[in-house]
Amino acid sequence: MKAIVLIPARMASTRLPGKPLADIAGKAMILHVADRAREAGLGRVVVATDTREIAAAAEADGVEAVMTRSDHQSGSDRIFEALNRVDPNGEAELVINLQGDLPNIPAADIIAAAKLLEAPETDIGTLGVEIRDEAEKTNPSVVKIIGTPKGGGDLKRLRALYFTRATAPWGEGPLYHHIGIYAYRRAALERFVALPPSPLELRERLEQLRALEAGMRIDVGLVDSLPLGVDTPEDLERARDILKDRQV
Repeated sequence: MKAIVLIPARMASTRLPGKPLADIAGKAMILHVADRAREAGLGRVVVATDTREIAAAAEADGVEAVMTRSDHQSGSDRIFEALNRVDPNGEAELVINLQGDLPNIPAADIIAAAKLLEAPETDIGTLGVEIRDEAEKTNPSVVKIIGTPKGGGDLKRLRALYFTRATAPWGEGPLYHHIGIYAYRRAALERFVALPPSPLELRERLEQLRALEAGMRIDVGLVDSLPLGVDTPEDLERARDILKDRQV
C-alpha cells in the first residue's frame, strides 16, 4: 500500500506554548519528528499546521508542509484536511498520523505501526509498550490498553478492546501504555472523522474510543521502548538531554 506520513502541529499548547519550534540540539522539535518519519522510508512526509512559522521551518529543512484550518478539534481532523489537500486523487492508501511531540520515536516503531495494516481485517494500527514504572499504573495521564493477544507475523500484537485512564485490566499480568501514533486505512480515516464524538470518548477524553464504539478494529503493536512525549518544560529538558548528541 502506498503510504503518507502526516505530522499535525500547532503552536497553541497550553502547557508548553510554541513547542513545535522548541529548540532541541540546535533543531526545532518538529524537525526531529520529521527526521524520524523520513528515516522510516514509508512515503511522503508532510507537516500539517495552522501556523506559518511551523510551515516555514519545515520547508527550510526540506520537509513538505501544508496549511490547515485553525479550528480543528483534533489532530485526526487536521490530518484529514491535509490529506485531501496534498493527495486529492487518493493515491495514498495508508495514512500515518504521527504526533509532532515525539522527537525520539524510533523509525522502526513508525514502520511497526504501518505493518499492522497488512492484516486485512485491521482498520487502524497503533502501538503500546509494557508499563514498568509502578507509578504509571495508577497515573490517569498514562493511557492504558485493554486488548486480547493476536498471533501472526513477527510483531507481538493485541486487538484493542478498550483504552482507559484507569488502572486496567484488573488481576495479575502486564499493563500496557498506549503510544500516540496511528496508521489508518484511508477509508477508515474518512469514516472516523465523519463520526460524532462518542459517549465513552467524551467520558475518558480519548478519541480512539470513538472508533471502537463504532465497531472499527484497532490493532496494537507491542514495542520495547516508550518515546518521550513532550508536553511540559520538564519534558523538553529531558528531550534535550536524550538528543543532545544527535547531529543537526
